[in-house]
Amino acid sequence: MSVQFPIAELPDHATAEIGRKLFAGNSDFLKGVVAMDGLPPADRMEVCFAGRSNVGKSTLINALTGRKALARASNTPGRTQEINYFTLLDKHYLVDLPGYGYANAPIAIVAKWQRLLKAYLSGRATLRRVFLLIDARHGPKDVDEEIMTLLGSSAVTFQVVLTKCDKLKKPDLDKIIDKTRATLTKYPAAYPEIVLTSSAKGEGLDVLRTIIATME
Repeated sequence: MSVQFPIAELPDHATAEIGRKLFAGNSDFLKGVVAMDGLPPADRMEVCFAGRSNVGKSTLINALTGRKALARASNTPGRTQEINYFTLLDKHYLVDLPGYGYANAPIAIVAKWQRLLKAYLSGRATLRRVFLLIDARHGPKDVDEEIMTLLGSSAVTFQVVLTKCDKLKKPDLDKIIDKTRATLTKYPAAYPEIVLTSSAKGEGLDVLRTIIATME
């Protein structure tokens, strides 16, 4: 019997090499966007990274591209308040969405983020997939499920990426994986694979690079 939402595995060497070459090329910060009219031209495929504040989005983007300071990582939750665009050669945009679920942010700012997020997710034709980052130490939270619901209503496919997997022992990680699988069964927009990562250890980066590079 096959497992629902299996763990994504590294493909064969030749396919993995496609991902390595894409991310070994030039990647640069393009712009930070605070309104829909500031989005760059929809002239290439884009994937975006979403997640609760401090889940490790910026750190993961830096690890994927091998650029330590490409995306600004911060220990202060809620620092990323713009939709940040990064170029990956001339083929892809990597998009870092504002962190959500930061209770101490002013209500007006949170509302503005939410409006921008909804407008972006529902109105960007070149968006192929959202990578929804979830901290493996905590598993899916209610606020993550709110985003999953939003993605479903926007008809946007999302794939869960568990971050900081090196922080857990295997039995504890297995419990979080089971909890995540149970949550995802409720959301038809969920892509049927989970990616396990550790930016600190480099785990899962080749898997994620290959997924992005071979996406249609």
